[in-house]
Amino acid sequence: MSRCLAPSQALQKAVFSSTKSLTAVAPPWASRSQCQTRHSSHSPLGNPPATQRKKVTINTLRALHQKDEPITMITAHDFPSAHVADHAGMDMILVGDSLAMVALGMQDTSEVVLEEMILHCRSVSRATNAAFTIGDLPMGSYEIAPEQALESAIRVVKEGRVQGVKLEGGVDFAPTIEKIVRAGIPVLGHVGLTPQRQHSIGGFRVQGKTTTGAVKVLEDALAVQAAGCFAVVLEAVPAEVAALVTKKLKIPTIGIGAGNGCSGQVLVQVDMSGNFPPGRFLPKFVKQYGNVWAESMKAIEAYKSEVKTRQYPAPAHTYPMPPEELTEFEKMVEARQV
Repeated sequence: MSRCLAPSQALQKAVFSSTKSLTAVAPPWASRSQCQTRHSSHSPLGNPPATQRKKVTINTLRALHQKDEPITMITAHDFPSAHVADHAGMDMILVGDSLAMVALGMQDTSEVVLEEMILHCRSVSRATNAAFTIGDLPMGSYEIAPEQALESAIRVVKEGRVQGVKLEGGVDFAPTIEKIVRAGIPVLGHVGLTPQRQHSIGGFRVQGKTTTGAVKVLEDALAVQAAGCFAVVLEAVPAEVAALVTKKLKIPTIGIGAGNGCSGQVLVQVDMSGNFPPGRFLPKFVKQYGNVWAESMKAIEAYKSEVKTRQYPAPAHTYPMPPEELTEFEKMVEARQV
């Protein structure tokens, strides 16, 4: 429950002075420090960062590319993960179909459907104030025809509230990309290793390790650029190949397992933050920057221990009752027949 007055209540506080002129009392919300808001249980997580920054746009990303300043991108799958990514100053946040595994417990990305992606996009968008947000088009939502892809892209942007979409594929999907771009929706391409097609490429294998394979990566990247992509993800490609492809393109490349010669980098947040149990397989390209799992385990185990030993909740975590009221209540309890 809030202790702040509603606007209508504040207006009723206006009083007439002795000269009959209206003197308005300053509304409670005029100073946040003078207004304490209480919530019944969980307070909102959505407080803005201490240091505000401008909204990242397509033009911002192009400017970073022109300055040869690396573009930072990370995945997020819900409000908390997007909230911390935005606070950390990420340029781009990707609602990747990897959430199938890291958020929904599925075996691979082919299981997640469009409705689930839209739900997660909506959650991420609520937490993101500055970063440029991208929603993945999942397998089955864009391959049938460009018209199907456009319909899916419109839903992801309109219902998911993100700024653009990502789809996998090169030369074969250039017409699909053109269709979406012509509708005014920014598209992030994705070539090299395309996880949605893992079964047709022999699994999660590095792409472009042969001359023929490297040419295929380049041709796919050039095709999605020509189709209108504002940037392209290069996944699991030898660093030397990715660097040469990056130099050949006019749009930024975002690398994941493609070396530091790309225009930017992306990682799955769950992977890089260490939010998984010991022994989980990690791709070679992942650097673990934290150990969220260990910290969470430590906190939850401590909570469990204190509950079992009745150390929690302590008096500091309880609500007091006036002694006279408590005495009266005790008498009533004792007198009540069970």
